[in-house]
Amino acid sequence: MSVFRRRHLCSLTAALALATALPATAAAAEPGSSAALREVLFVGNNWDGTADVIESAGDFARIGRIDVVPDKAERMAEINADPIRWIAFMTIRNSVGEGHDQFVDDMYSTPDGKSVVVSRPSFADVVSIDLASGRINWRFQVSGFRADHMAVSPDGERVAVSASTGNAVHVLDIDTGRQLGKATTGDKPHENIFTKDGKYLYNMSIGEVNTQTDAPWLDWTKGDRRITVIDATTYRQVKVIDMRARLDAIGLKDFSDAVRPAVFSPDESKLYFQVSFFNGFFEYDLATDRITRTKTLPKNPATSDDRTTFVNDSRHHGLSMSPDGTKLCVAGTMDDYATVVDRATLQEGPLVTASKPYWATVSGDGRSCVVSESGTDQVTAIDFATGRKVVSVPVGDHPQRVRLGRVAADWTSPSAG
Repeated sequence: MSVFRRRHLCSLTAALALATALPATAAAAEPGSSAALREVLFVGNNWDGTADVIESAGDFARIGRIDVVPDKAERMAEINADPIRWIAFMTIRNSVGEGHDQFVDDMYSTPDGKSVVVSRPSFADVVSIDLASGRINWRFQVSGFRADHMAVSPDGERVAVSASTGNAVHVLDIDTGRQLGKATTGDKPHENIFTKDGKYLYNMSIGEVNTQTDAPWLDWTKGDRRITVIDATTYRQVKVIDMRARLDAIGLKDFSDAVRPAVFSPDESKLYFQVSFFNGFFEYDLATDRITRTKTLPKNPATSDDRTTFVNDSRHHGLSMSPDGTKLCVAGTMDDYATVVDRATLQEGPLVTASKPYWATVSGDGRSCVVSESGTDQVTAIDFATGRKVVSVPVGDHPQRVRLGRVAADWTSPSAG
């Protein structure tokens, strides 16, 4: 039996994978296929243009590495020939890229474990890469000039990607790259989450994160920030949730309403989310449409409170939940730690030192939270039960997104690329 049923193939978002991952280390073949599959973690090394493939549990040892920009020369030639695209490319490098090109933001494997689909911010596209050969199967160019976070539908057949300067989310056929639908979002769409029944797609827009107008009284300059709920069949907007009114209702008028990483509870009655500039997270009740609890986490005394020093406006960026729904794992990005929080009491555990942790997901066996340390180029596993560090594993330059996926049981790094 697969660690994921086919509906729950690869950590749809940190939230959904956590709720569905079952303890096991190998995946069975897809129906009708003779190829055995292996569960792994994909680690996107954004500045490198590579993705490390590591064990999904245990010692998290590296299995191989994928070049996610095998067409780099071709793409750069196109950019250099187009003044508008060149300006956009350099703007990404010198703003959100912190002086580096952004070659991999997010990635998911296909259900059959034959390909990995990657969003590439600097190239404003999504590509499918054959895991055996390293060659590109298909390429889709997003609207605007930058591709961002993705999500995969529960059945594994569709991938949603945020076009962060196009204010839209594209939904693609994961096997062909054909666009199935496109929905309008708020400004700078970011996180995507499919509901576990596959009926709805939640898209979070974060507004302008590269301006210096970070003071609370200038919050209005950040743009239209909201959660857009999209019908995943018609791709029409069915609801908008603006956290501004919900924050104001509990007296937090100086808090940003830009929803960053988020995770549903297993029954999808609660949404836990981070916002720009805040060292903590919120609990939102979907039935009553209100923020029910606020958790403020410790500040690192070495971290400046000057909002303009926070990378892309995110003080904390990365949130996941244990499969049983009892623990949350938080990446305290600018405060250089990660911690496990008891969901019932909201009491945090030990602050595990981590260098600019940028994401949090769950191990294949469900026992650990796995965070990417973009400051020291490693991923670190933290035990959900004890809140203590298990192991750190070196990866490539500036790891960000970490996703569960599958490869062939006998997979090795491609010899071609």
